Amino acid sequence: MSTMTREEIEQGLQENRFAPGGTARNAHAEVLAAAAEASGDSELFRDALDNLINSYLYSSESTKMLVPFARLLQEYDKDPGAFSKGDAHSLFWQFKWVATAISESPEIPLESATGWLDEMERRYRIAGYSERPVRESELWFADVIGDDERAERAYARWQAADRDDMSDCHACELNGQGHYAMLRGDDARALEVWQPVLAGDKTCAEEPHRVLATALLPLLRLGRFEEARAQHLRGYRMARGKESLLPSVGKHIEFCALTGNEPRGLEILAEHAAHVAPLANLDDRLSFHGGVLVLLRRLKDLGHGHLPAVPYEGVPRTVAELYEVLRADALDIARRFDARNGTTRVSERFLARIGGAPLVDVLPLGVRSAALPQPERAAAPVAAPVPAPAADGAALAELVRRARAARDLGHPGSEGLWAEVSARVGTADAVDPLVRVDVADHRALAAARAGAGDAAALVTAVRDGYRALGREERAALSELRLASVAAQSGAAPGEIRELLAVALRAAEALEADEPLRGRRIALAELSAIRLESYLRSLEATDAHDHGHGQERAHGELAAELTAFVASYAQSLPDLVAEAEEMLGRIALSEGDPERAVPLLATAAARAIEAGRPWQAVDPLVLRAGVLMSLGRPEEAEEDARSGLAHAGELTDAEQQAVVRLTLADILLERADAAEAAELALTAAHWFDQAGFTADGGAQARLLLARAYAHQHRNADAAEVLRSTLPDLLEHGEQQALAVREFLGDLLRELGEPREAAEQYLLAAELVKGWEDPRPQAGLAQSAADQLSEARLTPEAVAAYERALELHRLSGDTPVAEVRILRSLAWLAIREEVSATGVARARALMAEAAGILETPQGDAPESTELRSELAQTWHQLAQVLDRWVSVHVQEDDDEDEESGPAEALGDAELTALRLEEVLLWDRAAGVYTDLGGDHLAERFQCLNNAAWTERELGRPEAGAARLSALIEELRTWPEGSVPEWILPRAERTVAHLTD
Repeated sequence: MSTMTREEIEQGLQENRFAPGGTARNAHAEVLAAAAEASGDSELFRDALDNLINSYLYSSESTKMLVPFARLLQEYDKDPGAFSKGDAHSLFWQFKWVATAISESPEIPLESATGWLDEMERRYRIAGYSERPVRESELWFADVIGDDERAERAYARWQAADRDDMSDCHACELNGQGHYAMLRGDDARALEVWQPVLAGDKTCAEEPHRVLATALLPLLRLGRFEEARAQHLRGYRMARGKESLLPSVGKHIEFCALTGNEPRGLEILAEHAAHVAPLANLDDRLSFHGGVLVLLRRLKDLGHGHLPAVPYEGVPRTVAELYEVLRADALDIARRFDARNGTTRVSERFLARIGGAPLVDVLPLGVRSAALPQPERAAAPVAAPVPAPAADGAALAELVRRARAARDLGHPGSEGLWAEVSARVGTADAVDPLVRVDVADHRALAAARAGAGDAAALVTAVRDGYRALGREERAALSELRLASVAAQSGAAPGEIRELLAVALRAAEALEADEPLRGRRIALAELSAIRLESYLRSLEATDAHDHGHGQERAHGELAAELTAFVASYAQSLPDLVAEAEEMLGRIALSEGDPERAVPLLATAAARAIEAGRPWQAVDPLVLRAGVLMSLGRPEEAEEDARSGLAHAGELTDAEQQAVVRLTLADILLERADAAEAAELALTAAHWFDQAGFTADGGAQARLLLARAYAHQHRNADAAEVLRSTLPDLLEHGEQQALAVREFLGDLLRELGEPREAAEQYLLAAELVKGWEDPRPQAGLAQSAADQLSEARLTPEAVAAYERALELHRLSGDTPVAEVRILRSLAWLAIREEVSATGVARARALMAEAAGILETPQGDAPESTELRSELAQTWHQLAQVLDRWVSVHVQEDDDEDEESGPAEALGDAELTALRLEEVLLWDRAAGVYTDLGGDHLAERFQCLNNAAWTERELGRPEAGAARLSALIEELRTWPEGSVPEWILPRAERTVAHLTD
């Protein structure tokens, strides 16, 4: 390998410092350290060792820092004077990292580890530092070796010691204090200590990332489920993919395993599959793999041990196989720690962790996860209901009575009751024949709903069974079901009509004193009306009659339903409710929502009157949506809430989801984002249960993300939206566009400009072929803004130029054009403030001003355009000021090579400053004309002009400008001037006149 030059090593160190943490960065840092040592340059070698220690810290190889730290300490002991104050501070700071690394290295003997702590204490005392960091390191060492009394003493001394510039940041200290409280079993105290970190008041490079992960189980144990969910969504996106935070990733996996979110846990594991291999840091390995093992054990218990997990050391593994491999390795590590420490603490804590039981059955997270397949077997299967002995007929008779009552009422729970009856009956001989037919009826109905091929045969057998037992009213119902099965299977219209006629005759043939005769006839008539409408639509389609035929069909159906309502309004309110709901839907299909509203209201009221509140849910939910479209949100919310209240007995998961999604949508429109989020979350869960994750579930998650965004929970919103993005992109171009832009906005707010730019650019591609260029122009501009924020200058320039081209095609967006030109002007001097760059920036600013000074057709000059013109002059003055500052710095800098190639003379500098003052004066004049709404901008211009006057040697002129403003503002009405302006203006005047 060729020898690296000093310049190459320095350049490499600069690049390495900003590289992502991980083994690749470490390997590069090792090469640089070796090259620096070979160079014989002690200062360069010290820099390379310091960089190597820092590189190891932010990776899974942090324990490797011991060797370079020892080398760096040797260099310090040889020549302390060679270390600058900053270098010495860094060395002593790293002592804390090394103390942690030693406690995490079971191969280091206990005596040596204790010796390192003593050495740290001695050196800190000699250097004059507080013992605070020493006691914190002692605490964790005492804890891991099981010396609780020493740990208590160390904790007390840690808290009592003074803070100084060697103390950890507040966020890291709070992490440790809370963690110690948690280890002692005080979850509430831990969360109290962590609160400033969880709230974002105390942060650092790895906080709140770590605290967010550690707080998950205490929150669950205290029943604070909503907070736990939010901290998981927010925290995982912070820890994802960061090698030094693998222990935190493991805690998020464990959280999923203990909250019924095993699929989510598997997905997180898959995202970190590359890190499942043995990690150099054994403590990190034990922590990360511990969380993984909780998930794998849970999956095994649920009967998913056969599922593929992730490879381990290049070998594919199932869940069960990976569990055994990781468990054996982890227990070996734990025993090595225990052997070193002389206790069993590490093993005991590890085994307790991986044996943890779920803390909640299911905690919906809102994010989309693929469902697990049905297990091949369950490790601890739940026993099926045991058939009741023949002698125990009383319990079965009571169950049958309840099942028949629920069936006759049309109660949603009847299916479950009959399923239980079916399980109890089994194949026993001593069972009432009618019960057997009832069970067969239940199975036939399920087959018919599922569209089974043998449904007709099953229903026919049930009909014959009822007739054989003399239960003609049940046989008549079976005749009607045969017609429905025929329609579902696509039978010819004639066959269906004949079956309907048979069903009606069977109902009419019932004895006059049969209590259900009227209901059976009415049900046959209503079914005939419904199916006849369907048959007419089929025949109209075959006849290619899509216009008047459909209108005629609607008219006939409405007339038949109206007649049905008139006939049975008093006697059968539940069936009439069905008819009125159909009438409401017809009105909607004909574009008459006002007519639909009272029909749906009456349908719901009749269902409730009939003692069937679950039947009111659909018309109430539908009516709520109609009312929202009519601009009647209060009534819409009332109906949706009523629908939710009546949905308690529904067993259909999709219905439960729809009613919640409807109410959530209404509440979000009414600015109640908190309740909307809660409802959208549960709606997504119900859609998942119903098997509609990619459809209704995606819409519920989109609404959930919107609700989170309304609450400024942008991290939660982004995590939810990203999880369901593939589903939403399949729901049409308009939604794909809106979702991409929404995600871009969220990522922008989260300070992730690269990712935001990607979403805006993908959204721009969707509208590339649209006739109107403005949507693409706006998205390209948004992408350019974020590319600029990410300091991707060439890419930002290209995006701005494309946006400018598109805006000019539309010809009616001068403000957008001007803002792009100003952005391009600043980019021209971003990398280097040179004469060429300043000339380019000046030209772009002039072009922007020209657009604003050109009359916009016949439209009067707008306030917005005048404000933009003033802003353009203001920013041009700032560009010139940057150019002046470069030359002023050159005069003050002893290094002549650091300045621009062509220095400006005094006359040129004076001319530039005069131009700045002129531009700021012009801008301030416009802002004055625009009034009090632009006072802040006016003050900024006058303030800048005043300081520039001072640079010109005319401080009194600058003071006069601001004094005049102060006098004017004191005459303004009370409360009309922002509180900060007058004090700042007065301070500036005082500085200028001092």
